Amino acid sequence: MSANNRKPLIAGNWKMNGSLQGSRALVDDLVAGIGGSAAAEMLLCPPAAYLHPVAGWSAASPIKLGGQNLCEQVGSGAFTGEISGDMLRDVGCTYAIVGHSERRTLYGESDAVVARKFLAAQSVGLIPILCVGESLQERESGQTEAVVTRQVDAILKPHGVGLFAAAVIAYEPIWAIGTGKTASPQQAQEVHALIRALIAAQDATIAAGLRILYGGSVKGSNAHELLAQQDIDGGLVGGASLDAADFLKIYQAATG
Repeated sequence: MSANNRKPLIAGNWKMNGSLQGSRALVDDLVAGIGGSAAAEMLLCPPAAYLHPVAGWSAASPIKLGGQNLCEQVGSGAFTGEISGDMLRDVGCTYAIVGHSERRTLYGESDAVVARKFLAAQSVGLIPILCVGESLQERESGQTEAVVTRQVDAILKPHGVGLFAAAVIAYEPIWAIGTGKTASPQQAQEVHALIRALIAAQDATIAAGLRILYGGSVKGSNAHELLAQQDIDGGLVGGASLDAADFLKIYQAATG
């Protein structure tokens, strides 16, 4: 846990995994494991089909709920297959992931689309978790700083630093997602510090309060070392969030 007043956030991105029965068992184990703890925030982002039941199963706990994605269109309309921010709020979500690398790479979401989703989330009171990060090729060619800066600037430059007072950023090096590879604590800290500096150049107070998560093969075995870094305020956890024991280890690492 970093030495600052930012409350750690441990978010579980279940991606397209799970079943109704399996999700119930996972949530029950997490509810029992977290108890009434408020030392860190635990956030679950299940598939959209399971948002409502997960909200019910976790209602008596401090666990928060988030969407894995949302439509860039605000309100309602003829957008078959999409889920609006209002709908996420309606089933109990307080967060929404935007710009996850899988949305960018598999579904072609541009920086401009991600920015519109960020704004759509905030327009209905959701806290967007903006995902940024570079590919292996970009890292090896020395482009990490340029890529991450571009992705942050897509919101920061046209819309202003004020939006980041009610947002979270997640640094997820694409080369470390689902590969078993993890950025070293030092590599991760360098990029987290870069992100905070980008915000601080516009507003030091907002930067000091901004939570920046690390996402890239976070596990119970490496969480403590990662979360000990000054600018790492939690994790956006993929595979390990599907295992209650491992996810709780990560959560416990965040609570100091």
